[in-house]
Amino acid sequence: MSGIPLGVLDLVPVPSGSTAAEALGNSIDLARRTEAFGYARYWFAEHHLNPGVAGTSPAVVLALTASATGTIRLGSGAVQLGHRTALSTVEEFGLIDALHPGRIDLGLGRSAGRPQPRSGEPAPPATPVVGGYTPNGLRIPDRFSFAHLLGHPRVALQQKLLNLPGAQPQDYAEQVDDVLALLRGEYRTPEGVEAHAVPGEGADVQVWILGSSGGVSAETAGRNGLRFAANYHVSPASVLEAAEGYRAAFKPSAELDRPYLTVSADVVVAKDDETARKLATGYAPWVRSIRTAEGAIPYPTPAEARALPWSDADRALVADRVDTQFVGSARTVADHLDRLQEATGADELLITTITHDHADRVRSYRLLAEEWQRRR
Repeated sequence: MSGIPLGVLDLVPVPSGSTAAEALGNSIDLARRTEAFGYARYWFAEHHLNPGVAGTSPAVVLALTASATGTIRLGSGAVQLGHRTALSTVEEFGLIDALHPGRIDLGLGRSAGRPQPRSGEPAPPATPVVGGYTPNGLRIPDRFSFAHLLGHPRVALQQKLLNLPGAQPQDYAEQVDDVLALLRGEYRTPEGVEAHAVPGEGADVQVWILGSSGGVSAETAGRNGLRFAANYHVSPASVLEAAEGYRAAFKPSAELDRPYLTVSADVVVAKDDETARKLATGYAPWVRSIRTAEGAIPYPTPAEARALPWSDADRALVADRVDTQFVGSARTVADHLDRLQEATGADELLITTITHDHADRVRSYRLLAEEWQRRR
């Protein structure tokens, strides 16, 4: 375990009673702090139309953060390609790399609400799951279905506002191919017309693919010999399938001679288990707001969360996420992360933490880093 780096995934959460500007300031401060704590990379997620999440543009936020930090790698986790073109993505990250060369990760993801074809049914994961647990005790819940959101007016509204007007959605794997060709300076139309992105062409960015299953994202990462991030914190039921699908599809490239995997985890660390559970009280209603298409609410205080109405249906709606959030003392959480790494064979782990108070969030990352370093 001594060689497993930790990274940060930040949604730029907006706590209740706060503003998007304050959330952005907190995230930049957290990036500075986690750089000092020894975290390897800091990624910003992309989400839209969520009152409680201000991370709408990873490229903009990481450009601001790059100027406030010095060594930590910065990137997107992930750019949603369905909302932009390959060229705009390469140009944006090329601009940032021009001023901060060698520090930028370009994480590419699919856009929500756009199902993609699969090449076939996934093979059973190499790590067996019995009764909802792997042999080492990692929780693997039943799959969560988003069928209740099909045709939801807010989902339709998001697609209307985010999709490029009049454009036919491009196949995700083709978009990734275009991004890679533009970065290498090898883009050609079928008629042989060249395109050169300046800045962007030749940028020293590290390309990652993010995915939640063993489908098109894992296959695209493997086929191109790219790094892959599997989302345990979003889709814990399919994390093993995602890891195995990526490895099965992997072909060596100029970038990598073997698969390279990071796996995300939702974490809250405090001085003891009881305090951590209190800090994590707002997580369940926050997840509920996302899964009902309401949009992520401003992250509530523990008291605000306890005052919200709650039902058995609500509990079932968020059970897989709540059951797989790692909450407790640094020792407790590090033990969970050990199990996650062992079950998935991850080369890195990506930590996302949300608490209402910024000081608690900073402390969570600090305590985890200290415990992780003690185990090296």
